[in-house]
Amino acid sequence: MASGMLSTFLKRGAIWGFILVELIFFSIAGEQLSLSDKAFMDLDNMLLLFKQSAPIGIIAIGMTIIMINGNIDLSVGAIFALAAIVLLDSMTWPIFAGLGDWAIPLAWILALLAGVLLGALNGFIVWKTGIDAFIVTLGSMLGYRGLVFIYNGENPTSHLNWTLVDFAEAQWLGLHTATWFLLGATFVIWFIMNRTVHGRNAYAIGNNREAAVNAGIRVGPHMMINFMLIGFLAALSAVVFYSESGSVNPNDGELYELWAITAVVLGGTKLTGGSGSIISTFGGVLAIQLLRKGLGHIGADTETVNLVIGLILIAVLFLDRQLNIKGKEELRV
Repeated sequence: MASGMLSTFLKRGAIWGFILVELIFFSIAGEQLSLSDKAFMDLDNMLLLFKQSAPIGIIAIGMTIIMINGNIDLSVGAIFALAAIVLLDSMTWPIFAGLGDWAIPLAWILALLAGVLLGALNGFIVWKTGIDAFIVTLGSMLGYRGLVFIYNGENPTSHLNWTLVDFAEAQWLGLHTATWFLLGATFVIWFIMNRTVHGRNAYAIGNNREAAVNAGIRVGPHMMINFMLIGFLAALSAVVFYSESGSVNPNDGELYELWAITAVVLGGTKLTGGSGSIISTFGGVLAIQLLRKGLGHIGADTETVNLVIGLILIAVLFLDRQLNIKGKEELRV
């Protein structure tokens, strides 16, 4: 019993304790080591942190559904880049030439539709072939990235629309547009996972797929819907980010899948499926961004940041495995 309670706390509550430790550590260390005059917990600094968390955060929220389901999606970075190209390039198409700013919502719809279709293709292949999602999405990651390069070679795709930039850079109640999209995506997916039949089925399938089939759950269509959801969220992440930047390179989005998976695992979601929390994933996203920003604040280089995050991820996975082993031993007794 004690092990089960400890495991639940570590998976649901520890991430917030870790964030608190980060804030305290970098606030103190920043006073001694930072080259900046600003305090680490400066309000503008924290608001910017939320904004910078949005691209990976929106994708990580979708990755949580997939991993609770017992699957994984390695193609989200490529979908992110392809949706960004569709967004920026479609606004220059002759068919939209006379629409002015009305081309913006159409470009958004096309980019989001591209994400949904690419996600649907992943889900359909996993459903109909029975091949593990890791293998399928590894292949689609390479294939979708190839489409990115075919579309425009190695040249960036650029289109800066100032109406779109103004929207992306706007602030409401002190929060940037990107932050509102992250919070909105988190709430909607939390609601789906905790207040709908679809969410309950996701946990059931991830926990025991055979039992879920015997219970009458249509596993294949269910998983396809989830892949469509993460495709949509990867495209939404691109739409939010590139509305402001206005230029996408063919290699953009590389390693986003690994950052998203890291955030999900830090939030306590099992790699084997059946357990996870959207809110804890949100905490995992913030924890990673705090580490990156905090280590940069005290002068650490990118390699050091990646090393620290990698070591923490390994430690979390090891601890989760040990707790699961102890839990199984208690059940045998």
